[in-house]
Amino acid sequence: MTEQIDVVGAVLVRDGTVLAALRGQAMAMAGLWEFPGGKIEPGESPQEALVRELREELLCEITVGDHVETTSHAYDFGIVRLTTFFATVISGEPRATEHAELRWIPVTELRSVQWAPADLPAVEHVIHTLRRLDPQAPQ
Repeated sequence: MTEQIDVVGAVLVRDGTVLAALRGQAMAMAGLWEFPGGKIEPGESPQEALVRELREELLCEITVGDHVETTSHAYDFGIVRLTTFFATVISGEPRATEHAELRWIPVTELRSVQWAPADLPAVEHVIHTLRRLDPQAPQ
């Protein structure tokens, strides 16, 4: 039986940009971009896990907003079920402690980096949602 890994990701939006995290060489799927987050621990809600993970990995405090997408993707190590939420930084500036790089990417350029497959549906959802909110944004 293939293991299912439940993870969460934060779609942090600031001034028309979205925070993306580059997976480091020591991580599975090195060199791919993802929404920052991590595994849901037993007894945690997805929202609680997201707050904890960003505190641990990015050294910042967030508030969790609306659900973005839940997707499953089969990798060679198991099935990742990723639940993403919009989130807002309320204190601290995100810093890369586990990722190779953090980058605020303009919404119009989100497709310019190579995302981990499980993150792709959320990327598309974010692009379409934020374009609806700002019809003046370049396509």
